[in-house]
Parts: sequence; C-alpha cells; structure tokens
Amino acid sequence: MNASSAGKRAGIPKKLPLVAVVATGGTIANTPSGRLHAVEVADAIPALRKIARLEVEELFRVASSAITVENWLPLARRINEILARPEVKGVVVTHGSNTVEETGYFLGLTVKSDKPVVLTAAQRQFTTLSSDSPKNFLQAVRVAASDEARGKGALVVTNDLINAARDVSKDISTRLETYSSRDLGALGFVDDDQITFYRLPVKPHTHATPFDVLRLRKLPRVDIIYTYAGADGALIEAAVAQGAKGVVIAGFPTGSATPVMDDTIRRAAMRGVAVVMTNRGGMGRVMDKKRNEARPLIWGDNLTPVKARVLLMLALTATRNPAALQKIFEKY
Repeated sequence: MNASSAGKRAGIPKKLPLVAVVATGGTIANTPSGRLHAVEVADAIPALRKIARLEVEELFRVASSAITVENWLPLARRINEILARPEVKGVVVTHGSNTVEETGYFLGLTVKSDKPVVLTAAQRQFTTLSSDSPKNFLQAVRVAASDEARGKGALVVTNDLINAARDVSKDISTRLETYSSRDLGALGFVDDDQITFYRLPVKPHTHATPFDVLRLRKLPRVDIIYTYAGADGALIEAAVAQGAKGVVIAGFPTGSATPVMDDTIRRAAMRGVAVVMTNRGGMGRVMDKKRNEARPLIWGDNLTPVKARVLLMLALTATRNPAALQKIFEKY
C-alpha cells in the first residue's frame, strides 16, 4: 500500500504535483508505543492532500543512530530511480535527526537530478505534546512540490527553515531550533503563505558532481579523530590498523593538531592514508598557512568533520592523489 492509492480514495485532484516520500524511520515517525509506518504518518496529516499527490515507500525503518554507510548507497540509488520518472516533482526523505545532516550531504553529492531532494526530521515524537513531526513533514512536502526548490540540491527542511544539506548541522540536543547553517545562514523560509529563498548554494551538487554510486557496493572506511590538549597519535594508528583509507582530524579551531598527532599524521600519509584537517569548533574555515612547505594534510575548508568524512569517502572512490583530493575539497 502507498499513500498515492490512499490519496485517490480521498479524492485528491490529479492536477496536484506528485511527490515521492522515501521513509527511513527516526523520531518523525515514532510514538511512545513504537514507530509508525510512513503511510500512517502521511494519512494523519490531512493538509497534505491539498499540496501534493504522495507516493510513500519505506526503504528501512531505523533510529538515526542506526543509520550506516551501507544504508546510504541503496537510498541514493532508489532516489535516482524515482527522480528519473518525469511525473515526479520531487522527493521527501523522512529521517532521524542525529544523522540527517550526513545523509543529506551524501545525497547532495550523489543524486543526479535537479529536482528537489528534501530531507526532514523531528525532535519530538509524532503523538507527543507540541510535536514538530506533522509540521516538518508538511513543510518538506511543500518545498519538494515547489518550483522554487528545483536546482538547489539536497535540502533539510525543519522548523520553518530551509537549509542546504552541505551547510546544515544539528547544534542543540532536544530543542526545536536545533538545525542551523552556522555562519553561512539558511537558504530560506517556509511560511504559512509561501516558500521564500534568499540565497543559493554555490558549491556544485547533485548532477554537477562526478560521484556515481550506481554500481558502487562499498565505500572506503574513513574515521574521525578528535583533537584535544595532550592528544597523541594512538587513535590515528588504531584507525589505520583497522583499515581506514582516510582519516578526518577534528582539529583545534585554528585547524591544527598537537605536535605528537602531527608526527603520526605524517607517518599515516606516507602509507597512503588520506588525512583531512577540519575544525572542531564548527564555524569558519581551515586552510594551509604554510603553502610553500611540503605538508601531508588535505584541508577541509569549512566542512564540519562529519561532512568532510562523507566527501572523503566519495572522493577516495575516484582518486588517492593528495593534490586531486585537495581540489575536490575546494570544489565541493
């Protein structure tokens, strides 16, 4: 059963745009007594019937903390299949909140269509007091059905905000205003009367990227290592020993690590491991301040550590050359 058949029974006009909903679980479909099927969630929001015809499918049903890299590949492939259908206006992905920023960026790099891919999540369970689940679901469908969202890549829509998947992060544990694009700001707003964009994402995305996951069965292992006072290189060595092809350093806010970690990074780079430096502070960009010296690092620009991991996994499917990897990080 899908929501489109339910919609026909409810008399939804055929002239409304067709939006596909791909559900993956998360709080947005959760209740104190268990997770609802995505069709049940859609049927419980009557306002959806005035916005779009829905086709709802549940690809998997898990908490956000249970999402794995192995889930991303079939998700991207399925969305590419759906968007290849001319009659589909856009896709909404319902998702758990803790990892939606990572899944969103992955889809923004691997979906090959300029149609909207809108991810949404929730902080409060579907049937609890002041739940944000119904409104976030409704707003995500509104954005996916809009002409304005086309060509803007993967988006995360929650709490009246439209954020670019590349830029957004979950910054607060439980409050509704958790999602932000930090120092870059939201792309736009979802108000009751209209959808308004105020800026565009300028980094290449979706069909403008070279990353093809159609036949890809596995992504290279990439680990994130946190920097702190007195940190040594033991965790970097452990990651390499476990088969990591790349390591992302969540560095000090200035984009640096401890001297002991630097020594370990050099040894890892000599073994062919790609090492990306990012900033644990979450805002601003890191860059190579010593361009004239031979340094093994790839610089992550303004990507958060988790976003840099996503990009590095995909980049390593194309190249291991540090200079080529650096160009990828500067471009995407």
